[in-house]
Amino acid sequence: MDYLGYIIAIVMALAVGSFLGYLARQTIAKKQLGTVESKLNKMIEEAKQEAKETLFKAKDKAVQIIEEAEKQERERKMQLLKMEERLEKREENLDRKTEEAERKIQDLTEKVEKVKQIKQELEGFGQKQRENLERISGLSQEDAKKELLDLIEKEHQQVLLERIKKLEDEGRQDLEKKARNIITLAMQRYAASQAAEISTTAVELPSDDLKGRIIGKEGRNIKTLEKLTGVEVIVDDTPGAIVISGFDPIRRQIAKLTLEKLISDGRIQPARIEEMVEKAKEEIGNKIQEAGEAAVYDTGVAGLDPKLIKILGRLRFRTSYGQNVLLHSVEVAHLAAAIASEIGADASLVKKAGLLHDIGKAIDHEIQGSHTEIGKMILEKFNISPDIIKAVVAHHEEYPHESIESVIVQVADAISGARPGARKDTLEAYLKRLEELEKIANSFEGVEKTFAIQAGREIRVFVQPEKLDDLAARKLARQIADRIQEELKYPGEIKVNVIRETRMIEYAR
Repeated sequence: MDYLGYIIAIVMALAVGSFLGYLARQTIAKKQLGTVESKLNKMIEEAKQEAKETLFKAKDKAVQIIEEAEKQERERKMQLLKMEERLEKREENLDRKTEEAERKIQDLTEKVEKVKQIKQELEGFGQKQRENLERISGLSQEDAKKELLDLIEKEHQQVLLERIKKLEDEGRQDLEKKARNIITLAMQRYAASQAAEISTTAVELPSDDLKGRIIGKEGRNIKTLEKLTGVEVIVDDTPGAIVISGFDPIRRQIAKLTLEKLISDGRIQPARIEEMVEKAKEEIGNKIQEAGEAAVYDTGVAGLDPKLIKILGRLRFRTSYGQNVLLHSVEVAHLAAAIASEIGADASLVKKAGLLHDIGKAIDHEIQGSHTEIGKMILEKFNISPDIIKAVVAHHEEYPHESIESVIVQVADAISGARPGARKDTLEAYLKRLEELEKIANSFEGVEKTFAIQAGREIRVFVQPEKLDDLAARKLARQIADRIQEELKYPGEIKVNVIRETRMIEYAR
């Protein structure tokens, strides 16, 4: 029983303790809740205070902005007022000036009317005086003027003629003296050396034993070389040298380069000759380009098309009366520029025209027509200035001179060609005869290549074997000989050698 009471007491104690603990927790929770609420209330108060302060600041800022805007508005209004005042003053000034101008115009109009009236009165008075004089003298005004001039002319005719002649003589002498001075000055400023071109080229040999190898078995090597290059290779007793003969400098140069390459290589045979000829042609093409570029650089002419420069370089291997045409063109360019600078003409224009004036000679053996017409076509193709073309085409007076620059180019061309030793007529006539020989042979159908050799005493004609048979080749030789007899004048006789060659090539694989 005591044990039960003890348990009951414990249970009661636990119940009372639980209740008291609950009450204690409630009390502590209420205290903590009160503390959080007070903090929240404080934060709310602080937020309200900050909001009030922010609002006050925003109101102050807005007031400041409004005041600044009102201030700027007032300033703009003041500026507008000042501008309006200035415009009003200007309008007043313009009105005043307009009134003054109108008044002056009116005054001038009145004065003009008065002058017209006075002029009419004077004309009427003058007409009356003339009529009175004509009535008194019995002559009209025109008759009186004519008689007066006739009288003066009769009395002073001799004096007038002598004075006019004196002025003409003095003017002519002054002009001739000035022209001589200008030409002399131009020639002094550019005095290039001149050397006439010849029609043969010598090739040095390291040993005379090479002559037999160059000729080859039964002459195969030398015939192949002559056929491919169009020149005559002269192998004689001259020690240490052979001679290449031909009127075309390009052909001679190709043959010379080919021989030099063959001698250096040591293998001299038909197939190797063909290979070296092709290499020599390629090298000559490069030299032609370099020659054109050197001429352009030497004269200071800019803006030319590279293809036109290459055509210009071909003149390095072209002669005119024995004078190298490219060197002649460069000289004409310098002389023309010097003359133009002395008389105030366009120096750059005449320099370019002088350099290009003989450009047609680069291909005149390929195209029909004079070198002037061919040159005109070339320059038009490369869009050269019309003023330059006019100066170029007039240098042989095939076209009229349209400018002082064209006359200068003609004068410079004449000066360059007239230098002592610059040209030789006999050599040019000889070269022209060789060209005509080839031209006659090339005019026949079936002809592949034609070469005039042995100083024009022989012409070799290579025909296309598929177009002409042996009988037709024989007939062609006779026809060419007849044409040469009819159209050309020449000493001695000319051998016509028609060659028909057929090659059959197969490869064993």
